[in-house]
Amino acid sequence: MNENLALSDETLLSIEKPERYIGNEVNCVMKDKEKVDIRFAFCFPDVYEIGMSHLGIQILYGMFNSYEDVWCERVYSPWMDMDAVMRSQNIPLFALESQDKVKDFDFLGFTLQYEMCYTNILQILDLSGIPFKTADRTWEDPIVIGGGPCTYNPEPIADFFDIFYIGEGETRYRELFDLYKKAKNDGISRQDFLHMVAKIPGMYVPSLYDVKYKEDGTILSMDPVYPDVPRTVYKEMCLDLSKEFYPTKPVVPYIKVTQDRVVLEIMRGCIRGCRFCQAGQLYKPLREKDVDYLKKISLESLKNTGYEEISLSSLSSSDYSKLPELLDFLIESCNEKKINISLPSLRIDAFSLDVMSKVQDVKKSSLTFAPEAGTQRMRDVINKGLTEEDILRGSEQAFLGGWNKVKLYFMLGLPGETDDDILGIGDIANKIAVRYFETVPKEKRNGRTIDIVASTSFFVPKPFTPFQWARMNTKEEFLDKANKTRKGIMAQLNQKHIKYNWHEADASMMEGIFARGDRKLNDVILKAYQKGCIFDAWSEYFDFGKWMETFEECGIDPFFYTTRERADDEIFPWDILNCGVTKEFLLREWKNSIKGTPSTNCRKGCLGCGAASYGVGVCKEGKINE
Repeated sequence: MNENLALSDETLLSIEKPERYIGNEVNCVMKDKEKVDIRFAFCFPDVYEIGMSHLGIQILYGMFNSYEDVWCERVYSPWMDMDAVMRSQNIPLFALESQDKVKDFDFLGFTLQYEMCYTNILQILDLSGIPFKTADRTWEDPIVIGGGPCTYNPEPIADFFDIFYIGEGETRYRELFDLYKKAKNDGISRQDFLHMVAKIPGMYVPSLYDVKYKEDGTILSMDPVYPDVPRTVYKEMCLDLSKEFYPTKPVVPYIKVTQDRVVLEIMRGCIRGCRFCQAGQLYKPLREKDVDYLKKISLESLKNTGYEEISLSSLSSSDYSKLPELLDFLIESCNEKKINISLPSLRIDAFSLDVMSKVQDVKKSSLTFAPEAGTQRMRDVINKGLTEEDILRGSEQAFLGGWNKVKLYFMLGLPGETDDDILGIGDIANKIAVRYFETVPKEKRNGRTIDIVASTSFFVPKPFTPFQWARMNTKEEFLDKANKTRKGIMAQLNQKHIKYNWHEADASMMEGIFARGDRKLNDVILKAYQKGCIFDAWSEYFDFGKWMETFEECGIDPFFYTTRERADDEIFPWDILNCGVTKEFLLREWKNSIKGTPSTNCRKGCLGCGAASYGVGVCKEGKINE
């Protein structure tokens, strides 16, 4: 047990879930701090239970700790009760493993998964005693680095970070660590070190770029301040996932977290090309892991953790070409040990249902479809590649297999949406109910009946998607559409079997502002944090009024970032980055969406998105098929 806890027993007993702060979990890594050259504090800027469920941190935590000269520890956002204690008692934020102050580390790394966590980044810096802005830091402070999907438009938080790592973390950190050691040995200044970092592929150092604006508020230019700093930063990508580090001894928490299971990543990328989906573009091309490698690491991970569930992780598991072989192996290995297999991200077809009936306890589970839109016209606009017949046929096969609970996910506020598309949500939910009553005769229902939950989220246009040019709905438009959806469902014959949920419009609007924002938002975020905005991803703490008040005080119009449709040739804040997919391709897809023309998937034909330049994965498969 770690005797040097940063918190007294008295403090630990006064807060909710003290296990969030004491470390020492199964598989956590302890090292002798005198024997390492680099100490890295890895932060998920949200509460422990959310952060501990994140695969990316587990991968990099394991990889960094496999280096003899590096000790990587974890840090999460202290929950509100703990935050108050730390401020009132002047307790500096500490890392879980050593319980040492975060300020004493060489690096503080953030994984940026969700825009609504931005004020929590400032909470971490504040409680650590690290200056908010890179301009005010010295070698006495850690190097603050960010990675993850939100770094594909890091401009709203650019002032707070020394470096953004663009792309997959497995490839360039060793180079960064070696450069850091050399800089410290040679007595190089912090500024000169960052200048050298900017030349490592995938490293974006925002302080080395100068942004100029036009009178209308859009960007005129983004230029490097030195001639040897790259004009464009290209994403880093693993070319062979089966050869990269993967953690088979992930840290196992004491308390229940969001994902209490072994997570087996089977591939990265997606062939589907849904136009609203950022991950589908960022992780192109689709790259599969070798099935024998997956068999080996799945057994190792189960043995090293004692978990009773294994979940296959990917954007679309049905598209993994060796899924039947992998599942047969897992079913055989897991059944004897009573280990459950979970399969998110399946397309609902005969094969998937067959698989699910083998691996799931039918009585427990509900079936999940994500039609995303209520009509075929709208599904073609967003390139969903799912027909009404697919949904109804999938439902019918599921009902025959014993399922009677269906979850449906839709988006409201998609580009070009009409009232017919909105009313289509109730219509398709009703058709599924009708199909249940047609398929399952009364005597086979065992007193059960169909139970459908339709959920709508509000559409937020994201960078590096064809919809990055689209206008976003206002809060009032969103709520009006949610109301129409509710009425549409209530008008259905089988309405008593359909439950409707919708997301909050305020939070969606804020997410939309940050997703496509520019550097002018840095001051807004800082000021909102200083007014008490924190844990904005949690509805009980999100204060929309405070945010709107802050925009007004900073003289910034939030609607400039949301409801304005962009010109084809506008320079976006993220155009300094290249995710492997060209802007020309995304613009072509935007035009196709306006026409309602669907595009094919990567296995059926190459769309020329640009990702083939990496020469791996599905792009290489295509060449073999020709």
